[in-house]
Amino acid sequence: MILRIGNASGFYGDRFDAVREMLTGGELDVLTGDYLAELTMLILGRDLLKDPSAGYAKTFLRQMEEGLGLAHERGVRIVANAGGLNPAGLADALRELAGRLGVPARIAHVEGDRLPPARDVLAANAYLGGAGIAACLAAGADVVVTGRVTDAALVTGPAQWFFGWGPEAYDELAGAVVAGHVLECGTQATGGNYAFFTDHGPAALRRPGFPLAELHADGSAVITKHPGTGGLVDIGTVTAQLLYETAGARYAGPDVTARLDTVRLTQEGPDRVRIHGVRGEAPPPTLKAGLCRLGGFRNEVVFVLTGLDIEAKAALVRAQIDDALAKSAPAEVRWELVRGDREDAATEETASALLRLVVRDPDPEKVGRTLTGAAIELALASYPGFHVTAPPGKGAPYGVFETDHVRADEVPHTAVLPDGTRLPVPAPPGSRALAAVPDPELPLPLPPGPVRGAPLGRIAGARSGDKGGDANIGVWVRTEEEWRWLAHTLTVDLLRELLPETKELPVTRHVLPRLRALNFTVAGILGEGVASQARFDPQAKALGEWLRSRHLDIPEVLL
Repeated sequence: MILRIGNASGFYGDRFDAVREMLTGGELDVLTGDYLAELTMLILGRDLLKDPSAGYAKTFLRQMEEGLGLAHERGVRIVANAGGLNPAGLADALRELAGRLGVPARIAHVEGDRLPPARDVLAANAYLGGAGIAACLAAGADVVVTGRVTDAALVTGPAQWFFGWGPEAYDELAGAVVAGHVLECGTQATGGNYAFFTDHGPAALRRPGFPLAELHADGSAVITKHPGTGGLVDIGTVTAQLLYETAGARYAGPDVTARLDTVRLTQEGPDRVRIHGVRGEAPPPTLKAGLCRLGGFRNEVVFVLTGLDIEAKAALVRAQIDDALAKSAPAEVRWELVRGDREDAATEETASALLRLVVRDPDPEKVGRTLTGAAIELALASYPGFHVTAPPGKGAPYGVFETDHVRADEVPHTAVLPDGTRLPVPAPPGSRALAAVPDPELPLPLPPGPVRGAPLGRIAGARSGDKGGDANIGVWVRTEEEWRWLAHTLTVDLLRELLPETKELPVTRHVLPRLRALNFTVAGILGEGVASQARFDPQAKALGEWLRSRHLDIPEVLL
């Protein structure tokens, strides 16, 4: 028995045509879609404040105008977390759409993830597992929409239903979690955002197909894609996605804690990677909860500094702005000088540097009119060549994402079946508190030999991302000889040296020998999360590429 589960969305705003492509491109039993990033929950929270009937991903509803009929014709179930903060509202809208189209689709939804509102919190949600989805499918649902479930629950739920796994089938559930994590970000598993993209030529990756997993009853899976679609699936693309937004050996979730240090990958053929050997443990007794709140108001001005005396020009305008803001200074004022200028440049743009000013405060006036006046009044009274990339506006609210934990048995996980029956979903019967896994034994180091300065990315791939205010950087290599070098060379101290922005921050290194990978967690580098835009790259998407570009001594035998 094989369960074919595909993915058609990695975020709210992903390729609109992917639903049709996945439903018409090949065999499929279940089609999933992930629409809920941390930032998305904040956006949906603001939508819900304006309109109590909103709060879900409207794109998904538009995709279903064609997708409902196609799925019904092909016997494909649809499971998506597009319900956001209002899965019941989305389910009602889908029923109305199905009636209008004449498609006899049975709609169900999962709720209970929303936590009691707290002061200044736009959205508070626990991350549910897949058991509610499984209950809806067992009751005959053709479409299941959820609120905040873990991304992998979109796969563990259908797998529990199809294979009849109980809540203590930890190894099987862990295999489904790993497959779900590979699928959740869509085309990142099929060559999108891939470190070694230049190895495959531009044509191969211009339009990657979306991934699918062929799940087996023992929890193993083959990651592949529909025939004839673009992109590629190999051990590298799957490894990159496994390292994305994870950390150490234990990957905890509401269904199971998957042991990433047990994952084995085997290339079975072109565009086919088998995931096997995954072990699981009882889930922790608590669920992760995400809290989205308004952090205050934010504004920015980018000054353009051209030609000579860049440092002096920056110092002058900074002193002038500081003087102008002194009487009513915002709570946070950040300056950043980006030196992209070149000496004796052939164009004005390449002769210019950017000086970025970001201000934050609970009072919108302090980041609005006060800053606008201070910047504009300098137009004829500051450094030579004064101009800005855009005039400052009135400022805008920004969000903060925080994590917490709640007891699993205190969250009213509920499956609302197609006939309206409300079925309580019990918490898993067993639990296990999380604990660190002992450091694994490292391979023997490479013997001494000649070295040459080169970018780390000549031999190592990387993928990075955000979890609240923290960033993770997964780094992997493709051969055993490269692993023997990387495991002993890329320490926390060296990472801090290569990435000076991490020097004063807590950094943790996790070793995953079977993936030939290191995963680093950098705590606090993103401030209060992506919505606060505390950093140039607020989701740490390119942190790994910066690391790959840094030079160090690499053994010549590897180069």
